[in-house]
Amino acid sequence: MAEEKETNTKEQEAAAEAPEAKAEATEAEGPVIVDAALAAEEESSTPLQKLDLEQNVNAKELKSFSQREKGDDEQEFIETVVRISRVAKVVKGGRRFSFSAISVVGDGKGSVGVGLGKANEVPGAIQKSFEAAKKSMIKTTILDGTIPYEVQAKFGAGRVLLKPASAGTGIIAGGSVRAVMEAAGFSNILSKSLGSNNPVNVLRATVKALGSVKSLKEISDLRDRSPKEIFN
Repeated sequence: MAEEKETNTKEQEAAAEAPEAKAEATEAEGPVIVDAALAAEEESSTPLQKLDLEQNVNAKELKSFSQREKGDDEQEFIETVVRISRVAKVVKGGRRFSFSAISVVGDGKGSVGVGLGKANEVPGAIQKSFEAAKKSMIKTTILDGTIPYEVQAKFGAGRVLLKPASAGTGIIAGGSVRAVMEAAGFSNILSKSLGSNNPVNVLRATVKALGSVKSLKEISDLRDRSPKEIFN
């Protein structure tokens, strides 16, 4: 009986102490919850909101890496992947696969380039081809949405013929030549592939043909004559 009384007494004391312990735990956990809320607000706030208002900092001069504004010297390019090929290399242990991509990059204002990239993965090959195309861009002449005169060029076994077209004709070209014309900014043009169908040779020949096109001012400067003297 004495042991039962002692047990009941201990249980009553523990029950009495339990609310106090819960209150202390609640008080102890209170600041933690507030800190977590503040931390969540700090995470959701932008870097500009975290700045001290007393610091006179221009908001336009602050640019984060994830939301960087484009400068005036940067421009958007028209990037088109023409073809992706898988290449297999046979070695002693089996076959090793890699990828090659040929792409066209242009600004839609007369500048266009073609690049070839190779890598073990498709995204890497495409990125390399874009970088190579940007490095090899050439400037051509656009007159009323078309070229000023007929031009023809050859690269390897590929040969391409380009002719001017009237307004409303559109781009009459195959897949490879069409990608170059759209990236360069032409709206009306006639074309014909007279040689190999290899897209690498066709693209190189097309860019070579566009690079040989000169404006009236350039031709008059080369001949040291005025435009009127050239036509007369």
